[in-house]
Amino acid sequence: MSSDALFFLIVLVACLGTSFQRKSKKPPQTLSRGWGDEITWVQTYEEGLSKMQESQKPLMVIHHLEECPHSQALKEAFSADDTIQKMAQEDFIMLNVVHDTRDANLARDGSYVPRILFVDPSMTVRADIHGKYPNRLYAYHPDDMDKLKENMEKATNLLRSEL
Repeated sequence: MSSDALFFLIVLVACLGTSFQRKSKKPPQTLSRGWGDEITWVQTYEEGLSKMQESQKPLMVIHHLEECPHSQALKEAFSADDTIQKMAQEDFIMLNVVHDTRDANLARDGSYVPRILFVDPSMTVRADIHGKYPNRLYAYHPDDMDKLKENMEKATNLLRSEL
């Protein structure tokens, strides 16, 4: 085999491999905003409430800002945690918002970011499910992923026992 034919064969195989890789990769979901492309996200709070009632799954609302370094750090920890990603996809209706909703119950102790709140299918914002900071009850930091997992489990367990 000539060196030209060998070179052509190598280029052809490389191109086919690249083409296959591109097709098998799932395109990023814009609604995820980097919080987890494998998670199904709703676009609005109202859509989340509707889907929550249909599915009888709790709604998890993540308030954040794109330019906030604390939000970015939490997003990285959240998206890197396989257990959280799996629970979010399977057990919750998920919404991440960069603008506050009209529901004052989602800003019980202020409109800081990042904050994460849970709403159950009875349309109750679960004030009893919160992080570990007394001055910002619904705040989580990147090293709080165990607490967030615990709260996600609590939200699903309360749902089963109360509804």
